[in-house]
Amino acid sequence: MYQNVIKSPHLCLPMQSLSTNYLDELNPVQRQAASCIEGPAMVIAGPGSGKTRVLTYRIAHMIHEGIPPGQIMALTFTNKAAREMKDRIEVLVGSKAQRVWAGTFHSIFARILRVEAHKIGYPNDFTIYDTDDTKSVISEIVTQLNLDKKLYAPTVIRARISSAKSNLITPKAYAANEELMAYDRMNRRPMIFQIYEKYVARCQRAGAMDFDDLLLQMFRLLYQNPDQVREKYQQQFRYLLVDEFQDTNTLQYEIIKLLVMYHGSTHNICVVGDDAQSIYSFRGATIENILQFENDFPDLQTFKLEQNYRSTSYIVNAANEVINHNKRQIQKKIWTQKSEGNKIKINKSMTETEEGKRVADMIIEQKNRFNLANRDIAILYRTNGQSRIFEEQLRRYNIPYRIYGGFSFYSRKEIKDLMAYMRLTINDKDDEALKRIINYPKRAIGDTTIKQLAKLADDNNMSMWEVLTQIDFNSRSRKNIGDFVELMRAFKAKAAKANAYEIATYIYRNSGIEKLLKEDQTIEGKERVENVISLLDGIQEFVQDDEVQSGEEASTDRSLSAYIQTISLMTDADDNKDENPDHVSLMSIHAAKGLEFRSIFVVGLEENIFPSYLSMTESQQIDEERRLFYVAITRAEEHLCLSYANSRYQYGQVRYNDPSRFIEEISDDNIDAIISITKKPTFAEPKILGNFKTPGLQSPKLNIDPSQFVASDPKEIKVGMEILHLKFGQGKVVAVDERLVATIVFDALSENKEKRIMLQFAKLQILS
Repeated sequence: MYQNVIKSPHLCLPMQSLSTNYLDELNPVQRQAASCIEGPAMVIAGPGSGKTRVLTYRIAHMIHEGIPPGQIMALTFTNKAAREMKDRIEVLVGSKAQRVWAGTFHSIFARILRVEAHKIGYPNDFTIYDTDDTKSVISEIVTQLNLDKKLYAPTVIRARISSAKSNLITPKAYAANEELMAYDRMNRRPMIFQIYEKYVARCQRAGAMDFDDLLLQMFRLLYQNPDQVREKYQQQFRYLLVDEFQDTNTLQYEIIKLLVMYHGSTHNICVVGDDAQSIYSFRGATIENILQFENDFPDLQTFKLEQNYRSTSYIVNAANEVINHNKRQIQKKIWTQKSEGNKIKINKSMTETEEGKRVADMIIEQKNRFNLANRDIAILYRTNGQSRIFEEQLRRYNIPYRIYGGFSFYSRKEIKDLMAYMRLTINDKDDEALKRIINYPKRAIGDTTIKQLAKLADDNNMSMWEVLTQIDFNSRSRKNIGDFVELMRAFKAKAAKANAYEIATYIYRNSGIEKLLKEDQTIEGKERVENVISLLDGIQEFVQDDEVQSGEEASTDRSLSAYIQTISLMTDADDNKDENPDHVSLMSIHAAKGLEFRSIFVVGLEENIFPSYLSMTESQQIDEERRLFYVAITRAEEHLCLSYANSRYQYGQVRYNDPSRFIEEISDDNIDAIISITKKPTFAEPKILGNFKTPGLQSPKLNIDPSQFVASDPKEIKVGMEILHLKFGQGKVVAVDERLVATIVFDALSENKEKRIMLQFAKLQILS
């Protein structure tokens, strides 16, 4: 199956008949894929193999051979990709390229529906609902049905309706599907099918389609009108091309088949993609579309683009080793003619903070040794919540960076909301924080009341908090405002006697934010909860850190006020993104797909993080996590570092995770020595931020002469032994657990004498 040969050579134009030499710019397989334009074809394009180039040249070749541009439809997943495709084609064939129907599934189908929508009961000038419109309609229906608005949150219901539409499940079919209904009953939402039914009726009555409808109604249009409409567009679009085919969902593929099946014979279709880069199942994409494509098109010609033009051989070899662990795949082996380059580095750190410091150290090292610019470097992680520690470390080194595929950690709404509560807790004159949270979560204090409050504050030269506590409001608002004032007073009282982590956790649980965020069970909702947990973990680390700096000396202040000050110093600086495009890129691996960098750091490579704990129950989900890792490592051109920490804060507790199984799937032949020591770089001094020394980078004051220190074998350290530590001095081992984490009491420490230290990395000298 899927041999790298042309099954029907007579369908291809003879190479010698070409009157132009532009195809000579392609390698042999690329040239075959671009020139065989009749019948069904599939191009399996490995990473860095010139996929876009083949797609562009194929369309240019069609136009050059006399096919009218208006008969070519090219479906993409981004408008940017479509624009770039047209621009490249125009370089080859001129302005005719602009007449090709190239665009996203949604934009192309909306264009057709503007002409044909009346045939399925919609006006041709239908409205397109965005996400907010959809949620507003759903909210009104929930109210109309007298349902619990917390259980039937619009975001949750919208996600269920979207999933149903993507799988061609109508409201009637939804109600008849026992599996779907049982799932809803289990989650105490048995009325979703009724909401779905009413939502569809409301949209049709309003002459509106949401984004999912642009696909679903296109399918209806073609399916219900085989003679008038379907045949019309089958004849108009004689050539159909689909980019990133592995990312299509069930509905998209069904539309594709309706467009290319003509009187029982196959039309001319070319799909381009890579099953090894199928990573969007959470959006409804199904890898089955590309794996089973040959079943629908038995005369398929398959071309495998296996030469990688991006990465060095060590990276390419590692990618092959990893993906070969997936059993269900189209077999291929990517290769490269680029030099061997640098072996893959493994960064093994004791804690997540050490991981962040070491990655920042290595970035400085690479910039100095290999003359890399910041823009040549990217840090990739499994979830956006992992960016925090790397943002902090890059700021400490004054390395400019930018967050892609999401907001900067401290700019995310859920983080700003919780931080606003904390800010108002320690400073009740912070009007901006008050305005942000006085009605979040909703407590029936409307915009009119907030505007009145702000005006009274201005008129009387008072803070808004003073107005709240000194001026009586009308009876409708009095109770709600009073409840908010009492809530904030409780937070203030708690903050007076609690450390930063205790009060932050207390605010999260008692403000209503925790309950509100956890009600949203969508992928985005769960990620928002993970982001808040990551913030709380950072605060817990702040509380337990022995080296928190304040001014010139280490501080023992672990209050909420001290934490807010620390964070403010790190986040107040202007980004100047437009003025300084040279920045390190931070992004999730999903956001990195299609990009490439000279140097890549893949971080947080631990079991239960990457692969995610959500994937542990099913082999197919592990396979997708492995494909995600494959995408991550193949973004690298020259330098690749895989990084993990033995311990990190998760949900307020120190958790110990094993290294990711994906690291173990790479042979030693492709791996450099493991890096496991964090040290201050000698090749570039970090700058000073304001009046504060960069925390955590100064050498500690040693209790003994390091030249006389000899570390003992960690396996020999037992309970009861007297030991010596370079930083903490002499101590006694009082416990050793099954993970070889020792509890040691150090004599010289004035407080927090008891330390938990991993023996594997501790460097302890046995005294007796």
